[in-house]
Parts: sequence; C-alpha cells; structure tokens
Amino acid sequence: MASRKVIVGQAVKAANVIIETDSSLSPGVKTALTTLVDVVNLLSNQLGLNSSNSSKPPSMDPNRAKKARTTKGKRRKPGGQKGHNGSRLEQVDNPTVIEELVIDRRTLPPGKWKFAGFDKRQVFDIEVSFSVIEYQAEVLENELGETYVAEFPAGVTEPAQYGLGVKATSVYLSQFQLIPQARVQDLLKTQYGLSLAKGSVNNFNILAARTLRDWDFKGWLCNQLFSSPVLHADETGTNINGDRYWIHCLCNESLTYFHVDPKRGQDAMERMGVLAKFGGQLVHDHWKPYFLYLCTHVLCNAHHLRELERAIEQDLQKWAKRMKALLEEINALVNDSGGKLSKKKIKQYQKQYRRILKVADKECPEDKKQRAQSKSRNLLERLVAFEEETLRFMVDEQTPFTNNQGERDLRMNKVQQKISGCFRTERGAEDFCLIRSYLSTCRKRGLHPMDALRALFSGAKPKFMKTK
Repeated sequence: MASRKVIVGQAVKAANVIIETDSSLSPGVKTALTTLVDVVNLLSNQLGLNSSNSSKPPSMDPNRAKKARTTKGKRRKPGGQKGHNGSRLEQVDNPTVIEELVIDRRTLPPGKWKFAGFDKRQVFDIEVSFSVIEYQAEVLENELGETYVAEFPAGVTEPAQYGLGVKATSVYLSQFQLIPQARVQDLLKTQYGLSLAKGSVNNFNILAARTLRDWDFKGWLCNQLFSSPVLHADETGTNINGDRYWIHCLCNESLTYFHVDPKRGQDAMERMGVLAKFGGQLVHDHWKPYFLYLCTHVLCNAHHLRELERAIEQDLQKWAKRMKALLEEINALVNDSGGKLSKKKIKQYQKQYRRILKVADKECPEDKKQRAQSKSRNLLERLVAFEEETLRFMVDEQTPFTNNQGERDLRMNKVQQKISGCFRTERGAEDFCLIRSYLSTCRKRGLHPMDALRALFSGAKPKFMKTK
C-alpha cells in the first residue's frame, strides 16, 4: 500500500504543480481539475483505511492481516503454553445419581473373589426440562355456607401462569444473549418442551423494563455516575424503524448506562442527565460536544495510535512513527510502574513529546492555500493543543490509556444490530438500553445476569442498590 500511496501522492503533487503554473488554463478549468485531483486523493486515502489505522471496526475489515501470537519473539503454538497451570474436569464428591455396575460372577475365572471397592468414573451432562408447581389452597366452609381459602404465594394470581425461571430465561436469551424473539420461542419449545408465544417473550421484556422504571434504576445509576472518579463515554449509531438514532454510553468498571436518542451531540448528552453534574475524568475520542462540559478530559490513545498508523502508511509521515513508538513506550512503562511515572520521567517524556511535534511541524506544515488541512496535519495540531489530555495517563494512576472500556460496553449493541437489523419502536430501543444497563451493571458487580433477572421479577432489588 505504501508504494502505491507514493505513486498516487507524486501524481497528485505533479498535477497540482501543472494546474498552478500552466497559464493556458482558464480559471474554470483550473477549478474543475483541482476538484478532480482532490477526489482522486480522497479515494486513494479511503482505499487504504482498515481497522488498524482508522475507526473502521474489524468486522468491516475481514481480509485484514492477522498477527501471529508470539512469546518473547517466538511464534506460540495453539493451546496452553509451557508452564501454564491448566484446568481439567474433576470428579465431584456429591454426584446427582450413583449407578452401581456389578460383575457377572459367572464370567470370572476360577478362584476366590472378594469385594475390594469401586473404580469410579463420572459423566457430566445436562438435563433440560421444565416443572409445573400446583398450589392447592385449602377451602373451609362453615354451616352458614361461608368459605375461607388459604392464601396463595405472592405473585401467584392466575389459574395458570409462567414462573420466575421462565421469565428470567426468556429475557436473558433475548436481551443479554441477543437471540431474536422467534428463536427464543423455538429454543424453549425444542429444548424445554415449553410452548411460549412470541408475544409472551416480548411481554416479559416489557415487564422487566417497567419494573426497572418502578425501581427508578436510572435515577440510582445517574447518582452513582455523578460521583465516579472516571467515566468512559462513547456512542454508536443504531436503526429504529429505518431512522438513524444513537446509543450513548457512560460507564466505568462497575457501572454501565445506555441511552438511546435521535441526536448525537449535546442535546442527547443533556437528556442523559449526567455530564452536567459530573466533575471527574471523562475519557472519550475527542467528539467535540464532550468539551462543552466542565470536567477533566482524557483523550483515547487507541484512536491516536490508529490515526498515527494511517499517517505512517498513507502520508509517509516519519514523525508519526516516532510518536506512535513514544506513546506505546510510555504506556508500557506506566503499566510496569504501577499506574503512574515519577516527576522526573514525566518531564522527560513531555520534552520528547514536544520535540517530536516540533519536528513534525516542519515535516507536515500548515498549507494556508488549502481550505481543509490533511488528516496528518489535523492530528498534529490536536496533539499539540491537547497535550495534557493525551498524556494524563502517565501522571494520574486512575487515568486509563484508552477508552476501551466504553468501546467494549457498546460492542454488544452493534452485535444486536447485526442480528436483528433494527429496533421496531423507540420504546423497544429504550427498554433494551435500560435492561442492558441493569444486566451489565449487575455483571460488573459480581451478580450473574440470570440471578439479576430472577431478583428483578421477584421484586427484590440487588444488594448494591440498597447500600449508600
């Protein structure tokens, strides 16, 4: 790609020189040719973009070159590595069923044989079934014909109804595992023998979201986010009945908040109701509306590394290679140092950072004739203007190097889009985001999603919501 880029770049430069110096060209022709050259340059740049040098996701880059896994420079073999403490299936002390196998003594050779114990082998398997519990409430009648009926357990209100396990499993499969409702219906039928209407699957999702609103889970979540020292922010596009919407995410290691909105910018962030009151560190990818909030900003260096890689490959920028190596070096040293560097090291790396950018200003100068600067120049100016936000990770041990937490939490929303294509209604998308926020938060706090859903349908708030 680099050699092809050199050829295209040289051709573009040569064409621009001819356009500027050829006096026989009319102003209209010059304008048309300049536009065509810009289009060629733009298309050339687009052809070279992939998941390693842009925000293009790996799923859209199926033919990418995959690096071989190595250890100390040597290619690793598949499976567990030497010295790795592996795990294997171990026998349990309390098997569910014990089946004794006896020897037909008629098949034994002559001799005196006595019992000497058992040789044990265990088979781990799954039995999938459903149960039906019938509650028989005693009825008493006196001589006057008056009757008294024993009280049914809480929640048992219908002659026949689904239990907590069915509701929790249905929502777990559709909202957490992202299985479409028709396939949830089919799975429960074929695996459990349970006939469940597709409408019931949808109703369980609606019930789960309604319960979370009754709990004011969103209010609780926002209060937790206000006081968090670090938040990761990201957003991704989604489709609701053919219209473009956005799923916004605010999260950290113990909390996840998803919000769906027709807008991507400040209006949506205001409707989320968190950032206006947040005073900690906000990690993001330089989306400008985030800078409208008076918190401490941290820029994602994973984005910087990808953009630097693009500058290296497409614009052949030598300074970008040095800057990429420097950021990776600092990050490795920060990890080895327990989260932050000494003041001496911080000053040393700040000087190196500025020195590289000073050289870069000469290698990639501002072109005042161009209305739009090159991507490499834009990146350079951003790294100059936002040095503190870029290098904060080496100063504060709670500051992350990347915004990977936010990207990871959003990733399953993209998977949902690939599976289902779109949401049918805005309310359905809101329910999905609310339930996913709850399940992700529960999982981060050590509560399994199935246990979290059982608690939800039983009306019992998780312990972490009760503690202040």
